[in-house]
Amino acid sequence: MNSGIKTNNRKVLTGKVISNKMDKTIIVAINRFIKHPLYEKYIRRTTKLMVHDEKKECNVGDIVLIKEVRPISKKKNWLLVKILKKNQQQNIELKKEEIEFDNGRKKDDSGTN
Repeated sequence: MNSGIKTNNRKVLTGKVISNKMDKTIIVAINRFIKHPLYEKYIRRTTKLMVHDEKKECNVGDIVLIKEVRPISKKKNWLLVKILKKNQQQNIELKKEEIEFDNGRKKDDSGTN
């Protein structure tokens, strides 16, 4: 019998913001280590989650706390709780004209490889 007491068994995770290009949505990477069943070596696994950011306050590189909520859209059912650590470095995006690549190598004016 349920006596009217609701329990909140929702997951709470910590991760790093890897994208904030969508409107009110960020992508958070959750890293975890699992032990290989045969070789017993620890393997890093990464899960990318779409998280609802109502105030658009997150930037790439921030460490955030997220919680599981009801589905907000098809792929988004996590909500931003708070920003634990802001990224101190400013994101610098380089234009294609600034760096030229020639077969995977940086093009150099000196003529040496």
